[in-house]
Amino acid sequence: MRRQWTTALAAVILAAGAAATTVPTASAATSTDCSTVWGSLDRQDRTAPYQPQALTNIRTGAHECFDRLVIDVPGTSPENPLAYRIHYMNGNTIYQAGSGTPITVNGGAVLEIVVGASTYDPATWQKVYPARSGDLLPGVDLTGYRTFKDTRFAGSMEGETQFGLGVRARLPFDVFQLDNRLVIDVAHSWTAAD
Repeated sequence: MRRQWTTALAAVILAAGAAATTVPTASAATSTDCSTVWGSLDRQDRTAPYQPQALTNIRTGAHECFDRLVIDVPGTSPENPLAYRIHYMNGNTIYQAGSGTPITVNGGAVLEIVVGASTYDPATWQKVYPARSGDLLPGVDLTGYRTFKDTRFAGSMEGETQFGLGVRARLPFDVFQLDNRLVIDVAHSWTAAD
């Protein structure tokens, strides 16, 4: 009887060990839903009252369903929003405010982004974001991004900063505000299957 118990116990332990090492099948795996209803029409928020603020940084991140651009403006929030205008250009050129100087941005489509913040500290007039007109955005490296292709700084004038974001194609995008930053997400495709 003792030998039967030992044999039965060994069989249960072996079965449990095999079950623990079984690899899940493809049907058990989950996939990310990248569908979006964002669209590609112009976005703007001009309801924010003008207040001098400084743009301190622009950074990016690559995600599974979209590429993200973050504009850091301390002191802003959903309750104290940053004014902005974002739209696709006809062609690959943005025109610098004031001078009208053309600035070419590479990509299949170009988003012009204008935010209600300066690259200078309004209290000291010291430059806080070291960008130069026509150059790439400082510190932004788009190597390996699926959607983002190029960035170009256009200038900062009369409390607004302008730049271009080159993307792979005219794709849907979303804009929202969090504490101290404005976020722009551009989808990798129009449908999850692309």
